[in-house]
Amino acid sequence: MAAELTPLAISVLALLKEEPMHAYEMYQLLVRRHSHWLVKVRPGSLYHTVERMAQQNYVRAIGTERAGNRPERTTYEITPEGSDALTRRVEAGIEEYVHEYPLFPVVLSEAHNLDADDAVLRFRRRIVHLDRWLADIDEALAGAQARQVPEAYWMGGDYLRTQLAGERDWLATTIERIESKDLPWQPRNK
Repeated sequence: MAAELTPLAISVLALLKEEPMHAYEMYQLLVRRHSHWLVKVRPGSLYHTVERMAQQNYVRAIGTERAGNRPERTTYEITPEGSDALTRRVEAGIEEYVHEYPLFPVVLSEAHNLDADDAVLRFRRRIVHLDRWLADIDEALAGAQARQVPEAYWMGGDYLRTQLAGERDWLATTIERIESKDLPWQPRNK
């Protein structure tokens, strides 16, 4: 069933739709394309994902090779079932909103447990991290544009950039509101 596809499985199937490759090649390509900003990519989890999809008949091994002293590498291709599962999952993922549970809104909701100065300091530190990440994304997106990669291939990066910029701007406004006392800050009793 398509709903079982994790974000990493979606990425693997999409790569194999481009061309057959082995798992380490998939890992390298995901990192080179900065997909690791969108999907948690670790070699071990990628190998496990490929094995699970082979059991589900979404991918199949088409050959094994060895280069020098390196371990054998199995090359995989997407199956018609895998292609169908990918299409169904992308369709459903685009049109159906799924509430996710990221950490930041939780800790933000509990920031009142910090003194105002401490909260502002930590918000400023987060803004520094966001600005660095935004600069990295801007560089990657500019590189994609310079290589004339069609925009449809890097929309996820643009979406991520918009989200991060929105968070940064919201935090900057929140800092201003705390410092101007427009947002009263009274930590709970300790």
